[in-house]
Amino acid sequence: MTLLRKLTGVDEFTGWHMAGVMFLFFGTIISVNLVLAYFANSTWTGLVVQNSYVESQRFNEVTALRVKSAELGWQAVVRYDAGTFALTLSRADGRPVHADKVTAMVGHPANSRDDRKLELSAIGGGVYSAGSSLTPGLWQADFEAEAADGTPWRHSIRFRVEE
Repeated sequence: MTLLRKLTGVDEFTGWHMAGVMFLFFGTIISVNLVLAYFANSTWTGLVVQNSYVESQRFNEVTALRVKSAELGWQAVVRYDAGTFALTLSRADGRPVHADKVTAMVGHPANSRDDRKLELSAIGGGVYSAGSSLTPGLWQADFEAEAADGTPWRHSIRFRVEE
């Protein structure tokens, strides 16, 4: 008994068999490509900025802003519990920060579907909070605040929301 008969149960390999092999081979490749193309179009675009050339022209300005923010020496801690998003701001020496306006752009790092802007209200003791419903998973908060002398503060924190 030949190996072909043992494997396939047929005596000879015909053109129809070859057509079936070709169909399965290329059908698998085309199916995988279609699935990958679907997910490429239906998930996060990967865009961080709308126009990279325009943003590149602002590089020195953005870098100077980040240096000023870092010189403030503020420490930020994020907490989320039962529908309340809270940010605690403190100086390097541990004293609370009192900022006039604190905002946060909160969203998942890998898609923009759930992005939301939160206006945080001062509770006291350097704590700012806002109500928001966040699903379990990895989140990122991009904060903007202003020091008493008008120096802008920008900071990003990734945090995890547990079930």
